[in-house]
Amino acid sequence: MRLVMKFGGTSVGDGARIRNVARLVKGYQDQGNEVIAVASAMTGVTDKLYEMAQVAKDTCSTSDVEKRFGELAKRHETAIHDAIQDQGIRQEVSAEIERRLSELKNALVGVCYLGELTNRSLAYIYSFGERMSVPILSGALRDLGAKSKPFTGGEAGVITDSRYESARPDPITDIKVREKLLPLLQEGVIPAVTGFVAADSRGIITVLGRGGSDYSASIIGAAVDADEIWVYTDVNGIMTTDPRIVPEAKTLPVVTYLEAMEMSYFGAKVLHPKTIEPAVKKGIPVRVLNTFQPDHPGTVVLMKDNSANCAPIKAVTMIKNIGLVNISGAGLSGTPGIAGKIFSVLGKEDINIIMISQASSEFNVSMAIDGAQVDKAIAALRREFNGEIERDLTCDNNVCVVAVVGAGMAGSPGTAGKIFTALGKSGVNIRMISQGSSEANISFVINKEDAQRAVKILHDEFELHNL
Repeated sequence: MRLVMKFGGTSVGDGARIRNVARLVKGYQDQGNEVIAVASAMTGVTDKLYEMAQVAKDTCSTSDVEKRFGELAKRHETAIHDAIQDQGIRQEVSAEIERRLSELKNALVGVCYLGELTNRSLAYIYSFGERMSVPILSGALRDLGAKSKPFTGGEAGVITDSRYESARPDPITDIKVREKLLPLLQEGVIPAVTGFVAADSRGIITVLGRGGSDYSASIIGAAVDADEIWVYTDVNGIMTTDPRIVPEAKTLPVVTYLEAMEMSYFGAKVLHPKTIEPAVKKGIPVRVLNTFQPDHPGTVVLMKDNSANCAPIKAVTMIKNIGLVNISGAGLSGTPGIAGKIFSVLGKEDINIIMISQASSEFNVSMAIDGAQVDKAIAALRREFNGEIERDLTCDNNVCVVAVVGAGMAGSPGTAGKIFTALGKSGVNIRMISQGSSEANISFVINKEDAQRAVKILHDEFELHNL
């Protein structure tokens, strides 16, 4: 069996955890499997790198950079010591990490003196988290007696476009990854590959967006025709809802690709929203497992859920930081291309629209937008319409999106009525509703103070604790 196993930041949070991951990976190879390990940065390192880059740009203080840099260096030095026992391997990995740290320091000092932080520079700085954790993981595997080689995503063949901070893979990636990694698997080598990090056709480092390590694993898994892709997290798979909101939430044994994509897009943080895309093309199962409870079966993501107790609704999810932007006015009605104009200007600014609703009278267009992008969206719309919609453009940041997800809803009449009846009886006011043609998701905007209560109501109404 050919496996791609991805480990998140909590799995590689320190040296002891990295060694545990190495034992887990080697254990599956010892059972006769071909294994590729994909790893994130250690917990919190990417945030620390962003902070260091901003300090370098804003303060131009090399002493501030040096202080944070020292903390990062010490953390990785300690991780090497705890993850690797063999002195020779330890020294080899330490030398590699020192080279990486020297490169990082040069980059930060450059930002400091220039007072400028471009997307390309930030992607390069971001990449060091994974580029330092993966050599340690590979060294720990060798320390346990396995054959292993570390790779950046670009070295492993993951080639992208040149959108440095949110790169997309080039079609040539499949060929390059196969050329690089399949011969190693045949020789019994475990490639340890950086998640999140790739390179464009010129070899310049790019990253796949925050949370992109899942995506990296899926890209690599699809390229090598893996039998399964295993995504290790700190929870026992995909759950019916956030257990911090509903303690009775249950792990779902099976979900479909469509359900997993809807859940991840609408707030379930277990999988990156793009993760499923490459797997779907090849029909590769994706398993979501817990690094700290490796014997738990977790959740398997498949094309179709054929289980006997397949429920019409699988989960209730929530997105908190949302802005509801509303454009209204008689000028919208009967004006050809007005909706296209709105979406075009937002698209040019790379603003993600989560939900869209338009009244049949055409007097109103409402959009739910990521709260971090609301100000940018409002400014772009005002520029484009040059004051035409100034009085008719409003935004409410005191809202959340709640989504009810389940592929079985398509064949279950009355589900929407049941949802809104339950919320209406409890006094939850619905601000906006959206349902796609797939009928796998009904999402709605409600006031922020009602959001957690709405999730609990629906989780109980559909008895998701009994799944």
